[in-house]
Amino acid sequence: MTQQPQPQAQATRPQTTYRQGDFVLFRDPERYWQGKPGHTYVCRVTRGWQHAHTGQILYDLHELSGNRHLSGINPGYMRLLPPADAMADIDTAPLSEPDSGAMTPAAVAWLRQHLALPAQR
Repeated sequence: MTQQPQPQAQATRPQTTYRQGDFVLFRDPERYWQGKPGHTYVCRVTRGWQHAHTGQILYDLHELSGNRHLSGINPGYMRLLPPADAMADIDTAPLSEPDSGAMTPAAVAWLRQHLALPAQR
C-alpha cells in the first residue's frame, strides 16, 4: 500500500494590530527584493489608519536609527518587537554571581534603580 503525499501545512502569521508606541521591525520590501543592504529597520508606530480607497489598515512609523518618518506602511512587512525580548538580559541576569561584571550593563542599571544600590558617579 502506497501512502499518498500529504499537502504541506503553510505557516500562517496571525493578524496583528499595532498600537501607537509599539516597537516594530520593518522590512522595506523594495530594498529587500532588490538585494540592497539596509532593508530592515527598528521603528516605533506613530499611528494606524485606514486607506480611504482600499480600506486596508496602514501604519506610519518613526525609524529610530535614521530619525525618518515612514508613511503608509503595509503591516505585512512589520513584526512586533516584544518587550520581553528587549528585557531578556535583565530577566536572566546571574544575580547569584558575586562579580557584577558577569552581568550586562542593562541588568546592573536595573538592579541599581530597583534595589537602591549606590550608583557610581
